[in-house]
Amino acid sequence: MTKVTPYEHSTDSKRKQVEKMFDNISDNYDFLNRSLSFGIDIWWRKKMLGKLKGIEINRLLDIATGTGDVAIAASKQLKPKSIIGVDISDGMLAVGRAKIDKKGLSQIIELQNADSENLPFESNSFDAVTVAFGVRNFEHLSIGLQEMNRVLRPGGKVVILEFSRPRIFPIRQLYDFYFRYFCPWWGKLISKDNSAYRYLYESVSVFPEGDEFLTIAKNSGFKDLQAQRVTFGIVSLYTGIK
Repeated sequence: MTKVTPYEHSTDSKRKQVEKMFDNISDNYDFLNRSLSFGIDIWWRKKMLGKLKGIEINRLLDIATGTGDVAIAASKQLKPKSIIGVDISDGMLAVGRAKIDKKGLSQIIELQNADSENLPFESNSFDAVTVAFGVRNFEHLSIGLQEMNRVLRPGGKVVILEFSRPRIFPIRQLYDFYFRYFCPWWGKLISKDNSAYRYLYESVSVFPEGDEFLTIAKNSGFKDLQAQRVTFGIVSLYTGIK
């Protein structure tokens, strides 16, 4: 997999660059998400959490939790006893904690600064793991997936939501134009970060999707893997069992 980083002239690791990028855009992240997706990102997260219906979930781990959107939605949709959200960006976590406090969910949801490739949790300690638009930012994808597998209990389920690339005409052409030109322009205008939404397009372009992603997940210890393309393939949902 070709390595793409947010700041092409930086000598920092991808992890440090991703942390810096999200710190830079954290104040405007939710607005940019809603505006660039026309609000459909809310439905994508709801559909993602729907993959966990019918499972008894006491403890849920949300990796790359950002500003806590998945954790907040899961508290309402799945009603687990405890949700822990982890992220490497203190800026994003600060926004998330403020949202959680405002909604009165701090007794259920806890946000922590933690690295997805070195999770500070015991093995077999979560019933489910979710990741929305986060695995693309891992420094080492296979290590991050192995860590998810490690902290899941036997029989636990992982659900991953990530951008993919449409295949049909003219959706693919419209998608490429929108992601390659409009998103970086709008993202730069609002967030003042010159690179964040250029990185979005470039990282999606090289990220393994479909069967290629499922193979990496299988080699990381997951079974019963499935992939579903959603909204013409703009995003994909991946599920697996430990």
